[in-house]
Amino acid sequence: MKKSRFTEEQMVAILREADKVPVPEVARKHKVSEQTIYTCRRRFGELQPADVKRLRQLEAENAKLKKIVAERDLEIETMKEINRRKW
Repeated sequence: MKKSRFTEEQMVAILREADKVPVPEVARKHKVSEQTIYTCRRRFGELQPADVKRLRQLEAENAKLKKIVAERDLEIETMKEINRRKW
């Protein structure tokens, strides 16, 4: 998705507005294309603006944990290799 002038939270708020008002009307009001609203709806589904922030936090935490696990696996493999060479 290309860079938007709206934050993810703002876009979700626009989507929630589009749940109540016809999409063409919301698109005109916020000066975005109808397609942008439909594309964002596919991406964010039924999320609320506060949910987007929490989702971003969880994604960042998940990335950190994946990095830690990868580093730990590398350390274990290195120790195994060192241990093999000692014998």
